[in-house]
Amino acid sequence: MTSYLVEAISLDEVEQCSLDELARYSGMSVSELSELIELGVLPAPRQLQPQPLFQASCIVAARTARRLRDDFELDMAGVGLALQLLTRIHELERQLADLAARGR
Repeated sequence: MTSYLVEAISLDEVEQCSLDELARYSGMSVSELSELIELGVLPAPRQLQPQPLFQASCIVAARTARRLRDDFELDMAGVGLALQLLTRIHELERQLADLAARGR
């Protein structure tokens, strides 16, 4: 029998998070997350002073980035490109679903 370790975070409970919290929730380092922000993959924080705050939806993107980094042994530039492509795929899938719904 295989057992899995599952960690869950309710995004309803976390509206905003700091960079340190984002690092803790995602399993990435602050420097890695900062690099993804500089690459434009993660949105810039809402508030710059005194502590930057991120939308809770960034947790999903950051966790996806960690999985890409770990599973495919990508550097941050590769992770950034993969995240951008995944985001674009999801947007196109959403558009196709909308068009299919209108056509019915």
